[in-house]
Amino acid sequence: MPKHIVLAYSGGLDTSVMVHWLKQNHGAKVTAALLDLGQGKESIDDAGKRALANGATNFVVLPAKEEFANDFLAPSIRANAIYEGVYPLATAIGRPLIAKKLVEAVQKVGGDAVAHGCTGKGNDQVRIEAGVKALLPGLECLAPQRSHPMTRDAVVEYAKKNKLQIPQLKRSTYSTDENLWGRSIEGGDTEDPAHAVHEDAYLWTTSPQKAPDKPSSMSITFEAGLPVAVDGKKMALWDLVAYVGKIAGANGVGRIDHVENRLVGIKSREIYEAPAAVTVLFAKKALEALTLTKEEMKLKPFLEQKFSENVYDGLWYAPVMTAIRAGIDAMQQHVTGTVTVQLYKGNVSLLGRTSPLSLFKDNLATYSVRDSFNHGASEGFIQIWSLPTETANAVRGKAAKKPLVTVKAKAK
Repeated sequence: MPKHIVLAYSGGLDTSVMVHWLKQNHGAKVTAALLDLGQGKESIDDAGKRALANGATNFVVLPAKEEFANDFLAPSIRANAIYEGVYPLATAIGRPLIAKKLVEAVQKVGGDAVAHGCTGKGNDQVRIEAGVKALLPGLECLAPQRSHPMTRDAVVEYAKKNKLQIPQLKRSTYSTDENLWGRSIEGGDTEDPAHAVHEDAYLWTTSPQKAPDKPSSMSITFEAGLPVAVDGKKMALWDLVAYVGKIAGANGVGRIDHVENRLVGIKSREIYEAPAAVTVLFAKKALEALTLTKEEMKLKPFLEQKFSENVYDGLWYAPVMTAIRAGIDAMQQHVTGTVTVQLYKGNVSLLGRTSPLSLFKDNLATYSVRDSFNHGASEGFIQIWSLPTETANAVRGKAAKKPLVTVKAKAK
């Protein structure tokens, strides 16, 4: 039995009750560890008071805002990380950081186990525990909602019976999770793929029907694959993402409705809000089309897919991620420039892009008098390019017996 458990603590209903449950069922000290992702000092203070009132031995705040942006979000932006081509991995990319911080807290307080509030049918249990096992092999991981699952009503009843302090319960039937990159909404009417989601599920995005009638535009500047400025104003990544998200969300951009394949083998209808992610990744892909070679653009989607799948599947710390990230980073060194986008009633559209490293050359692409392309060179290129197919078809009898003859119309 563990003697000192570090709990990944959010301050919400489940983890507020879990502090007491762990102490009662394991007879251990409990350190409630809360990640600070910029949620505000007041909410952190309230969460800390609840943890101690419910029996926690310690309450610790783990600063993580800048680390999340620079060490987890930045690689995801470089990778254009989008699971199944739809979900920009907002919740998923935060989980390996939770695992890392739990391990750090265990080492700091002298704990011998960690615990989390994930259920037994979701992805997050895998992401957190796989991360913990990679960083500190052999450390025990407890998941009370997996070993002793309780419904929301049962959790509330447990709290009342034991006179625990819990956050004020809202009437909303939704379960949400959010960080800088996006917000996930589960439960209630979202579980039925045939059911339209009620407007009250959304907090970060205006309904496209109610969005401003006048479009907004912004110019996002990238350096080596990362956004560094908006409309010429340089910002830290954390502040830039928040700024872009606010403007994009006000214009109805960033709503995602996806039936995705969970790691545990079931399909799940998921609702997300990710206004900054949708806007930033749209702009960066436009810049990549300008600055990457043809072969780089053929290779990168494969690396992007593997990166995204590994993040989703909880393999952030897998050795193969070192190779994947190295390949992506090598190609991103030349993704520098500025992209101007328009945001209007739920849509992002491209207005223009420029780059000092642009591979688009006007004298090669133009059909005007400025054209410097050697048209005559194409004939020899076509002969050599076609030679393997021409030879194979001739040998295998697939070629026509006689060359086609063009019939010219007789003059009247």
